[in-house]
Order: sequence, then C-alpha cells, then structure tokens
Amino acid sequence: MKRILHFLSYPLTGLFYLTFGLSMLFFHAVEVICYNVFGYQALKKSVDYFNWTILRCLNLLGTRFEMDYLKNIPENVPIIIVANHQSMWDIPPIIWHLRKFHPKFVSKIELGKGIPGISYNLRHGGSILIDRKNPRQALREMMEFGKYLVQNNYSGVIFPEGTRSKNGQPKTFHRKGLITLFKYAPEAYILPITVNNSWKLQRNGHFPMPLGIRLKHTIHPALKISDFSSEELIDLVEETVKSKIVL
Repeated sequence: MKRILHFLSYPLTGLFYLTFGLSMLFFHAVEVICYNVFGYQALKKSVDYFNWTILRCLNLLGTRFEMDYLKNIPENVPIIIVANHQSMWDIPPIIWHLRKFHPKFVSKIELGKGIPGISYNLRHGGSILIDRKNPRQALREMMEFGKYLVQNNYSGVIFPEGTRSKNGQPKTFHRKGLITLFKYAPEAYILPITVNNSWKLQRNGHFPMPLGIRLKHTIHPALKISDFSSEELIDLVEETVKSKIVL
C-alpha cells in the first residue's frame, strides 16, 4: 500500500501544483480588482476564499484538516495569535477558520513581492513585512502593527520561533517581537495555537507531496495581556503551544 501511495503521489502532486498555481494567478487578479475598486472589505473576502481554495487544492492530496477551537474566543477586541510554525500550510486554515477575526501576519520582507495572490495581500491587507537585517525597521513595524490591531480590533498572527520546524520539533520562542506587541497592544488577548503535522507535507521537499496527511490546529484558551507580566506571559504561551505538539 505504501508503494502504491508513493506512486500516486507523483501525479497527484502535479495536479495539486497545477490547481494551486492557477488559483494563485486567478485570485491575484481578483485581489487587485477588489482592493482598487471596492476597498479593504472586498480584498479581505477575496483572500478568505483564496485560502478556502488552497484547502480544497490540498484535499486533492488526501490532506485532512482538523481545527479544534473554542467557541468563546473573545470578540470585538484585538487578538494576538501565537503559534508554532512548521510550513507555509500552517497559514490557510488560520485565515479561513478564523476569518471573522481578520487575521494579519508578521511576515518576512522577502514575501512582499513575487508571489501571486500572497504578496499583494501582505502589502495591502494589513499585514507587516519585517526586514530581519534591519532591527530598527522591524521594531518600527511591530510598534505600528500593535497600534493597528488595537485601532481596528483585528487579530495579528506571529510565529515567534522565527523559522519553520522541518521535523515538527519546536524551537525556542524569540521574545523581542512579542514584548513589543504586548507594549503597544496592552488591551489585546493572546490566542495560543498549536500546529501539528503540516511539516509532513514537505518532508520530501516540494515534490512529491505525501498523501493522506492530517493537519491539526489546536486553539487554546485566550489570555489577557494585562493579567500577566511580559516574561510570565511568554513563558505560559510557549509552554501552552508546545504542550500539544505531537512528534
């Protein structure tokens, strides 16, 4: 059976990349039209459905998605989503399933151009692009990001490990970005999320992609920033996120 699945993974990966690539091109055009003609809300809707489409493309590989989340996520307040990072496929389930919270991302500056459907949203949809070689720029962007989340009651997503884990093994959280967000969004809540198994989609690199992976997001209870010191809160969030990682 393993040999059969491995054999099938080649044509199905090709089909996945074809549909995913066409989706990127199509939704890039849709995003440009939505933003320039109808504004932010239309752009957001187009991004939501782009990410729904990505999930359906991954279904072609037999990928299954499980989102364990609480129904009492605080509403009408700024939220900082803190998650471990295993692959680019961590992101579409967050955008789609938490779309009512308007998730924006802390991303590296290299992603801000050249990727149809993704770069345009990062530049115009409220996310920020961090230059890791320029600490002053990164700090300034994080400060403004915190204020932006408070002003609009949106959610911001940060992966404090800094880089993806290629084998699911969690890395130590970097603290400076979190502390800056805490300072400039003191009214916010932290929403810890544990991601499992998305690294397996790229355990062979980009080709072929394995079949039948079950990608799971576990959403933990929200924590109010003002109830903790920064260091205490980071310790708690890191422990919470890592407590549900399955290796």
